[in-house]
Amino acid sequence: MGVRRKRRDGIAASKPLEDGLSATYDRDVLLAIDVGNSNLTTGLFRNGALVATRRAATPRGATADELELLLGDLLGLDDVTTADVASIVCASVVPAVDAALEVVAARRERPLVMATAGVVPLPVRVERPWEVGADRLVNALAALRLHGAPAIVVDLGTATTFDCVAGDGAYIGGAIAPGLELGLEALAAHTAKLPRVELRTPDRAIGRDTVAAMQSGVILGYQALVAGLLGRMRRELADASDVSPETVKVLLTGGLSAAPWVATLHGIDVVDPELTLRGLAILHAELAGGEPLELGLGGERSAAEP
Repeated sequence: MGVRRKRRDGIAASKPLEDGLSATYDRDVLLAIDVGNSNLTTGLFRNGALVATRRAATPRGATADELELLLGDLLGLDDVTTADVASIVCASVVPAVDAALEVVAARRERPLVMATAGVVPLPVRVERPWEVGADRLVNALAALRLHGAPAIVVDLGTATTFDCVAGDGAYIGGAIAPGLELGLEALAAHTAKLPRVELRTPDRAIGRDTVAAMQSGVILGYQALVAGLLGRMRRELADASDVSPETVKVLLTGGLSAAPWVATLHGIDVVDPELTLRGLAILHAELAGGEPLELGLGGERSAAEP
């Protein structure tokens, strides 16, 4: 096989694309991969509809062979093989996985789109655009295309990220805080007597024993962090876009977005754990020249729903 080439437009190609970007686009079977610090999540799209999602621990030190085996096993859970996949699109915050994935895509001769600040089709109005995580920009793209702007996306994962899309559709920054589980692990790992406790919302803020006190501080404190930052960002974004705060859409995504305590947060418009995967499918379609996707949003629910 020839030398792997990475095109400046963000499409890594293992063979020439004489017809331009449109040669890489296939609506039929797309594998979207979201590589986070803790989990690697895959989404399988058929004709623009998300039909299956799978999750595994992020294989930070995996070789290309090991990564190919992992992806094959995840696809196999839905009776799909890597040979069935026409194209791959990925957002990653783990560079070592990026390198392994490029080898896998080249070996399988599958077009690979890697999301970066220079690839995601959004104006990025921050001091150093290249420092913004690919997943954050993909989330912003999904929010804009699916729900409009201005909007705020809160991704509840290893870290909790808040990302803002201005009324004109530009990404303008946000905030990064420790995730709920990360805070709990830090307490247990860096103190002599505090145990690891169940992530259960306490009935009251005043804990009467160590476990209840930790659950109050971690879970209720985390709720207050999310609500407080959201309220302030919503006002700032509304002022910048010259709209009322109620007009700003707020979306929750990430592994913890389905947690029971999320229902207690006020002002959430959409809860969509698969928002990043949908954003990757949108990115692939727009870069590769296909028609705009009519994404199946069956997995999404309004925050008002149970």
